[in-house]
Amino acid sequence: MRDPAENGQLALLLEVAGTPKPGNVDRERDYGDLRFEHFLAGAVGARTGLRAAADGASIGTAFESSIEGMSGQSGGNTQFGALLVTVPLVRAAADGRLTPDGVTETVEATTVEDACAFYEAFEHVGVAVDDPPEGLDSLDVRRGAAATDALRERGATLYDVMALSADRDGVAAEWCSGFERSFEAAGWLLDDEGPIHRRASRAFLRLLAAEPDTFVITRNGETAAEEATRRARAVLDGEADADALAEEFVARDTVWHRIELPISQAKPRYD
Repeated sequence: MRDPAENGQLALLLEVAGTPKPGNVDRERDYGDLRFEHFLAGAVGARTGLRAAADGASIGTAFESSIEGMSGQSGGNTQFGALLVTVPLVRAAADGRLTPDGVTETVEATTVEDACAFYEAFEHVGVAVDDPPEGLDSLDVRRGAAATDALRERGATLYDVMALSADRDGVAAEWCSGFERSFEAAGWLLDDEGPIHRRASRAFLRLLAAEPDTFVITRNGETAAEEATRRARAVLDGEADADALAEEFVARDTVWHRIELPISQAKPRYD
């Protein structure tokens, strides 16, 4: 039987192997310098941090370790947002608390030192982020480890940091809502039929079709986000073909999962 760390790594591997996922790298499509192999290597590299989470390490420490390992391949940042979701889930599962309430208790128990480790993770990868909310320049994640003094002075835990962006950020919203969408998508995968790469693709499209994605808005603008949602709905409604849409986006170089993944707009269902 696999343990939580192995399940976490397998989830990263299966997610990127899902195909077709229009606008994202999958096992049949690469985007220039962002390739399928980078995601595979990143998931393998993240294993040390996932193992730490399963063995009882704090979420911040395990997350930074995961990012450091992930970043050791030539693609750079491939799964920053995914790991920010996966590490708490692995930690909760190791404690026998893999439920919305259990994961909520796990993230609410994070500390200031967890927040510091989260910021230090930005030292390992290149990221692109929006400006911080007004009055919070000292907590700009672009400062990386240089922001740790401000975190300690403020007494901000990692959960507090997520709460600051929960109204505009997919991953932060997961942290502050009992990982609602993550558990919902897991249910879709379990209830669906067929090979896992097709089930993952359908879950991907359902999440994309549900609402305009914050990362797409930040990276490509509101018009692109609305197009992504509209066209994902068309695929789900049988009005368009997912493979054809994926090929079109490759031709247009429309990619919504980039190496420089902004954590303030990350999305748990893509990366």
